[in-house]
Amino acid sequence: MGVEPAGNIDLHIHTTASDGTCTPSEIIQMALEKGLGAIAITDHDTLAGTRAALAVQPPERLKLLSGVEISTAAPEGFPMAGSLHILGYGVDVNDGPLEQALVDLQHARDERIPKIVGLLNRAGLPISIADVMAMVVEGSAGRPHVAQALIHAGIARDVNDAFDRYLSKGQPGYVEKRRIPCRQAIALIRAAGGIAVLAHPYLAPGGQSEALADLLAALCDMGLQGIEAYYSRHTPANVALYLEMARRFDLVVTGGSDFHGDLIPDIQLGSGQGDLSIPYSVYEALVFKLAKQKAA
Repeated sequence: MGVEPAGNIDLHIHTTASDGTCTPSEIIQMALEKGLGAIAITDHDTLAGTRAALAVQPPERLKLLSGVEISTAAPEGFPMAGSLHILGYGVDVNDGPLEQALVDLQHARDERIPKIVGLLNRAGLPISIADVMAMVVEGSAGRPHVAQALIHAGIARDVNDAFDRYLSKGQPGYVEKRRIPCRQAIALIRAAGGIAVLAHPYLAPGGQSEALADLLAALCDMGLQGIEAYYSRHTPANVALYLEMARRFDLVVTGGSDFHGDLIPDIQLGSGQGDLSIPYSVYEALVFKLAKQKAA
């Protein structure tokens, strides 16, 4: 008889390639120590973390799925303060059009940091671009790295405090982020052989009520294929709603912790805030949909 796969998976993980504090190889080691059966690296607007993880070639008992989390503009008629995040699973990490779009987003991210620092300086905060870059292990700097620099300088207590007082919309250091249309992100993911999934729907417009159906209908018309029902900050009521929405719109269900390492210390790999448990069958259903899609 074969060995039964591990019970838990985590398909939403960030590394030092974006705004996490653990390297891809460290993530793999942690996942093995925790007995996870499958993981996906889903760094913001880059496939670098996934590529690095794939290069490690983890043992057979840990399945590794390619992934990315793309910052998009919500569809017209669904206003929201920040980005609508679309996860891409099983994408070809060497797909040219997807990689070019992600490189463009990285360049926009690089241009955003000096503007943020300039605004903070005008507000009287003694922070420099060098201070921010000192927080970056690899990849591009983002607002979480600015938050870390503010903490290091004694200006903010923690990441939440840094965002609440200085970096969120309406605060002195906020600079609008460049986002690609969600339709374009979904098309790029699918053209790269992947499955496009709505990330942490509780943050989406109408995301904690029946109103989410309107957004999902619009996204499904664009080619959305999945919904992240299991997530660290989803309540049991949230999960029940998203599972029902998945059935209604014929969406594959995914789940993950949104692990960032020390940046968000209350979220742990594989278990979120301690009560997250995503069954291996979720990974199997996602892989089955990927295989079916590639065979079509």
